[in-house]
Amino acid sequence: MADKTSSNAYWAANIRIILISLAIWFACSFGLGIILRPALSGIHIGGADLGFWFAQNGSIYVFIVLIFAYAAKMNKLDKEHGVQE
Repeated sequence: MADKTSSNAYWAANIRIILISLAIWFACSFGLGIILRPALSGIHIGGADLGFWFAQNGSIYVFIVLIFAYAAKMNKLDKEHGVQE
C-alpha cells in the first residue's frame, strides 16, 4: 500500500510541475506576445518592440529555460522518491 501511495504522490508532483510549466509558457507566449502586445509596444529591444520580441523570440527562450528547469525539478523529485537513474 505504501508503494502505491508513493507512486501516486510522485505522479501528482510530476503533473503539478508540468501544469506550472505550461502555464508559464502560455503566459509568456500568448499573454505577453498577443494579449499584452499593444501595452508593451513602447518598450524596445534590439530595434523591435517588446511585444513583438516576445511573440517571435521570447516564448522560445522561455521554453528552453523551462526545459532545463523541468529537468532539474524532475531530477530532484526522482531523488526524493528513490527512482533516480
